Amino acid sequence: MKENLTIKELNELSYEIIGCAIDEHKHLGSGLLESTYEVYLEYELLQKGFKVERQKVLPVIYNSIKLDAGYRIDLTVDNEVIVELKAVRETTPIDEAQLMTYLKLADKKLGLLINFNVEVLKDGITRRRMFD
Repeated sequence: MKENLTIKELNELSYEIIGCAIDEHKHLGSGLLESTYEVYLEYELLQKGFKVERQKVLPVIYNSIKLDAGYRIDLTVDNEVIVELKAVRETTPIDEAQLMTYLKLADKKLGLLINFNVEVLKDGITRRRMFD
């Protein structure tokens, strides 16, 4: 998969990811552990031919040194979109800040925060873009 996708290509990729998440939610429902949704979504995306990395270490660069500060990206799809998963009553501004931090540190343009603990999944999806 080529890197540095256009906005249109990023939108199409996020549409595919969201579609897989919605199908997963319809199948599994809410109330499961976050890790269950993570493994299932990874599997579904891999089956569709996407390159997926799960629990990818995200180092912090300080004075040209990579430091493992404990950041782990739930899913990275096609090395372009960061997907942060939750299974909580409701997401908070801290969850959105976490996604934005990951986007900044990983130098990515698009991220999805998906909370599976909702009745209708579209109500649990937050999409964020980093602007140039």
